[in-house]
Amino acid sequence: MTPAERRQMMLAGPIVPTILALAAPNVLNVAMQSLVSVADGFFVGQLGSTAALAALALVFPAQMTLGMMSAGAMGGGISSSVARALGSGNKAAAEAAAAHALAIALGMAALFAIIFVGFGRLIFGALGGSGAALDGAEAFATILFLGCIVHWVANSMASVLRGTGDMKTPGLALVASAALQIPLAGALTLGWFGLPAVAAVISFAFAAVWMLSRLTGPKATVRLRWPVDGFRWRAFRDILKVGAIACLVVLLTNGTVLIVTGLIGRQGDAAIAGYGIGSRLEYMLIPISFGVGAALTALVGTNIGARQHARARRLAWTGALMAGAVATAIGAVVAIWPDLWLGLFTTDAGALASGRHYLGIVGPVYGFFGVAMALYFASQGTGEMLWPVGANLTRITIAAGGSLLALDTLGWGVSGLYACVAAGIVAFCLVLAFSTTRRAWTGT
Repeated sequence: MTPAERRQMMLAGPIVPTILALAAPNVLNVAMQSLVSVADGFFVGQLGSTAALAALALVFPAQMTLGMMSAGAMGGGISSSVARALGSGNKAAAEAAAAHALAIALGMAALFAIIFVGFGRLIFGALGGSGAALDGAEAFATILFLGCIVHWVANSMASVLRGTGDMKTPGLALVASAALQIPLAGALTLGWFGLPAVAAVISFAFAAVWMLSRLTGPKATVRLRWPVDGFRWRAFRDILKVGAIACLVVLLTNGTVLIVTGLIGRQGDAAIAGYGIGSRLEYMLIPISFGVGAALTALVGTNIGARQHARARRLAWTGALMAGAVATAIGAVVAIWPDLWLGLFTTDAGALASGRHYLGIVGPVYGFFGVAMALYFASQGTGEMLWPVGANLTRITIAAGGSLLALDTLGWGVSGLYACVAAGIVAFCLVLAFSTTRRAWTGT
């Protein structure tokens, strides 16, 4: 399909087939990335060490923050900027966005290295890590975040390609890198805990080179090159007005999990490990929603750029209901049969009990989470992020604030804590659903 044909499909094609056509490569990529996440936990579980599982749980929120910010948050800002520029017919602005995206990626990689290498031990210790678990978390994070430049470049350049409507190239590149990472992680993990991070760095370096080659080649729809007018604040701002705010949303999302992890940490390593395995599935719902959501960002951005607001809303809601249906099915399965998930990672009785408790309460509302995340990615295409931030503030207020009250004031125990987490997810969905009636979506 030529770029012109792809743009016409995005602007006028039938809604469900168009979403499916653009989402398919992302869904395959997400499936492979989910296998990577499962494989990491599985291989570490084979070491037979609860401390090793706890170390993985301590680093996992930071690891997911890296992926969520580089692909879904700042990546969404990049994709939105490129899509809106192309939707309005301004190819020069789209190419400027690509160059500015690479500069942002380099800066963000340096920031992540400073935070999680320079202050990693303090961060993981504050989450309840100690002893061998803390040592393992520090070793894993040092390798991962010193090499995270490859994650930022790969995901940022993938977002440029997605903004053009090309979902196939980044999908294939990231699927291939995941196929490399899984066996490499297994070989390294069973030799020395900490080296799975090396597998992640190697595989994303492969993806980064692949993406850069497609953006600098002669057939590139949007060419990556030095901006004609140099680097300008206006081009940075067009990405950052979505991307930077979306990164704040990621911090709010992860803030909820971090607070709950810290509270659960009072119960010891087994409780942290069990909750970490359970909450890992919630984290995995984000990339599942991203499979559809990345297509929605490009589709909504292109249609908003072309002033087709009604079509943008129809695309967003259709995709959100698709993502919600998948998340509902997953939530129902793990709520009824939690060991199908938990048993992949551990046989420790304490960790299993903690994970079952979590999934039994939070799993039934996963459908709301799927809808909310798809609408969140679609909102990035509008270029306005006020309502997504408000939705996440509502969620963290109910989930984190309610959890603190449940444990320390009301005496509801861990069950009350998990009930507040579930209520926060539902509120998150309802606020984002209401946001689609607001100005950014209607054009009035």
